[in-house]
Amino acid sequence: MWCCYVLLFSVLWIIVWFFRDRQTLSSFKDKYVFITGCDTGFGNMLAKRLDKKGFQVLASCLTQKGVDNLQRASSPNLRTTLLDVTNSESIRKAVEWVRAEVGEKGLFGLVNNAGVAYPVGPTEWMNVEDYRKVMAVNTFGVIEVTLAFLSLLKQARGRVVNTSSTCGRLSTFGGGYCLSKYTVEAFSDSLRRDMYHFGVKVSIIEPGSFKTALTNPESVEASLQQLWDQLSPKTRQSYGEDFFPKYLKIMKFVLNTCDPDLSKVTTCMEHALQAKYPRSRYSAGWDAKFVWLPATYLPAFMVDIVLATILPKPAHGVR
Repeated sequence: MWCCYVLLFSVLWIIVWFFRDRQTLSSFKDKYVFITGCDTGFGNMLAKRLDKKGFQVLASCLTQKGVDNLQRASSPNLRTTLLDVTNSESIRKAVEWVRAEVGEKGLFGLVNNAGVAYPVGPTEWMNVEDYRKVMAVNTFGVIEVTLAFLSLLKQARGRVVNTSSTCGRLSTFGGGYCLSKYTVEAFSDSLRRDMYHFGVKVSIIEPGSFKTALTNPESVEASLQQLWDQLSPKTRQSYGEDFFPKYLKIMKFVLNTCDPDLSKVTTCMEHALQAKYPRSRYSAGWDAKFVWLPATYLPAFMVDIVLATILPKPAHGVR
């Protein structure tokens, strides 16, 4: 009998969740959203899509070229500014610009999208500066930008949308990228709980593998080649001369199979901004839903065996 009650409760819960998940705000015309990293990729597409929906989009780009291209492709309502998330003065100026734009309404949405990936590769190939370069953008950039905008977000009882990755749940390669996405997950969780009583909602977007500037095969090859070239002769000998071309071949194969449909990610971002009840986490992409995130629930030794089988073995590693 109790099985019937459990089944009935589960069905009712799914129906209620489905209904709540599809409720949206009645109007977006007075909702200001600030997005970082709009030069290309997810941020660029999101800015254009929100602009068409009627949001008041405040888009930031790292370069003037990014600003010019986005303005040409958008309506006059979309406003742009330059922002380097690793520069405190640049962040301060962006906050003042946004405050002047939003006035008493406050900031309804902050989308932390700006990010970098390289260098990536075997951990031993890195030095501490390689980690610092990535985390300056992906970790401390996200934290500093968010802290700078919190008062405006509290004023509007708004939302924070942080772009993480499935690599923030399962570290598949060395370098600062996976590490930085783990920190985005932790920061977002603590921020969500701290801001709950102020009416500020926090969502995490966890994309799988998508074709963006971060997953460009040529850029990855150049980054890996640089890492390989600067290794000491002793370290290179431990891996063997065949290791690098094999590792590069696998990385390029993975990158060439990335999903080109960026809308799978921006649709999640849009839902987090326009839904009455945004989710805490969004997984974007079939590989995220059916490969990477399920793998995080498996015993670590099983995941280790699979990845060790896929990746090439060093010439002088333990057999």
